[in-house]
Amino acid sequence: MVIKTFHEAGFDILALIDQNSETQIEIIPAHGALLHAFKVKRNGEIINLIDSYSSIDDLKGNLHESFKSVKLSPFACRIKDASYQWEGATYSIAKTIAPGNAIHGLLYDAVFSVKQQHADEQHATVTLEYRFKAEDTGYPFSYDCLATYTLRPGNELEVTTEVINRSDVSIPLMDGWHPYFSTGTPVDDLVLTFASKEIVEFDAKLIPTGNVLPYTEFVHGKRLAGVELDNSFVLDFIQPQPLATLHDPVKNINITFFPGKNYPILQVYIPPHRNSIAVENLSGAPNAFNNGLGLVTLAAGESRTFDTKIKITV
Repeated sequence: MVIKTFHEAGFDILALIDQNSETQIEIIPAHGALLHAFKVKRNGEIINLIDSYSSIDDLKGNLHESFKSVKLSPFACRIKDASYQWEGATYSIAKTIAPGNAIHGLLYDAVFSVKQQHADEQHATVTLEYRFKAEDTGYPFSYDCLATYTLRPGNELEVTTEVINRSDVSIPLMDGWHPYFSTGTPVDDLVLTFASKEIVEFDAKLIPTGNVLPYTEFVHGKRLAGVELDNSFVLDFIQPQPLATLHDPVKNINITFFPGKNYPILQVYIPPHRNSIAVENLSGAPNAFNNGLGLVTLAAGESRTFDTKIKITV
């Protein structure tokens, strides 16, 4: 395997390449450690299964609407009214997409640097780093975020995030990713399966009420025609991996997900255009800073690792 860098459509791209299968992972470090492409070979043709931005102008114009495939940290999804309480103090997130509307963290447009990279016959891996230094008045804490992408044979991508608390106090934390997948087949023709017996109850503004309700609709797979999703599901780790599968019966493509136990929440979102679908591994539910559903407390100097694998079968 090899690692290459190139410039395309205004992006500086880092690519992990399996020369045997021609599988290629493309990452854009300077824009939220973005997963730009997961290219595999099908019937002699290379196809990209990630719905990404076509150009730097596309990203600049649409990032704050879609947040496609970026790193979500130190929180994911929504924080109600962009405000939360932590250890007796009230904080208001300053980095919002509209007043009182904080979503998808503070690193989605961060410039990550390449900390290390390595390639051999068995894998190609790169670790990207961003050092957050209390840059938001609503999150006055410092921490390091290290995102590692590792490509292995068999179209397997492992994505690992390590967060290290560099503050002298405990910090609240939630971690996640936001990849959008597309096989080129309309979402209505795809079948989604995931191991969950519970759904997080949302209010009208898509904020969790704090309740978790029974829900098993996707345990045995369900065609997505007419299904609207912007929901959080509690994964059942008693079941065998993979815990989620997106199946394209038209092209016979499977995208399977193997989250570690630090990612107990599966968030699924189908955008209005219904040409792609976001399947997100999260460490907690939306608004975790307020409802505590999956909230991680990271002590001073402590680190926490979150991991998931995505495997493509063509």
